[in-house]
Amino acid sequence: MNTLDSLPKNTQLILFDGVCNLCNGAIQFIIKKDTKGIFRFASLQSPLGKQLMAERGIDPKTTESIILIDPNVAYYVKSTAALKIAKQFNGLYSVLSIFLILPEKLRDLVYDFIARNRYKWFGKKESCMIPSTELKALFLED
Repeated sequence: MNTLDSLPKNTQLILFDGVCNLCNGAIQFIIKKDTKGIFRFASLQSPLGKQLMAERGIDPKTTESIILIDPNVAYYVKSTAALKIAKQFNGLYSVLSIFLILPEKLRDLVYDFIARNRYKWFGKKESCMIPSTELKALFLED
């Protein structure tokens, strides 16, 4: 059985850097804005995150990225993942998806610059975030 088969229909999985303060803040923001209950989460460092990256041929050593996995379609990394996530929100945040018309290489230059500096600017945790009891159902474990 595929690891993602147990996800509810129309659910997408976000893999994120569990020790990055910026990434953890982004996940908290996504949880608040996800009024449709679309997203589930796992850290890149978790056994599940590593397995899902391996299944898709994503080298974890070269990936400083958020990864969005839509089990029925594909997976997306870096700026494309971030913009496709924003597209699911209500209000002005969904308008950010207009940047998808820009060339991916250009968008990813900005994304990579932020990714390279995220620990310096926002700090790093010693271990991955542990979700509260009420949020635990949104986080997948291996």
